[in-house]
Amino acid sequence: MIPENLKYHREHCWAKISGKKAVIGITDYAQEALGDIVYIDIPELDSEVEIDGEMGEIESTKATSSLVSPVSGTVVEVNEEIADSPEIINEDPYGKGWICAIALSDPSEIATLMDARAYEVFIEEEEG
Repeated sequence: MIPENLKYHREHCWAKISGKKAVIGITDYAQEALGDIVYIDIPELDSEVEIDGEMGEIESTKATSSLVSPVSGTVVEVNEEIADSPEIINEDPYGKGWICAIALSDPSEIATLMDARAYEVFIEEEEG
């Protein structure tokens, strides 16, 4: 399940671009690999994030992983619901399981992200 309307980062997060804002989450592939998500450290409102920089952590029954930002900017919204119920990310990674929204500081960074087809090829290559 790789929605066509999103952009993808090599660290398995997605960005839904709308003007100068990007809603961010992790991909279905990532939540599947992690297993049952039990905790998420979401970025703080008004915090600055950098492309490829760590903006939080996700803990599952299998592992703890860094949450990497696919774009640079300022966090303008956070999904408080997943802080209390992180399993929502497993249930609906592209919908209710969104993590935060970022006001883009450099919209040209979007060009560095993959489209759905490129992400699908990336996963196939990663799995070998």
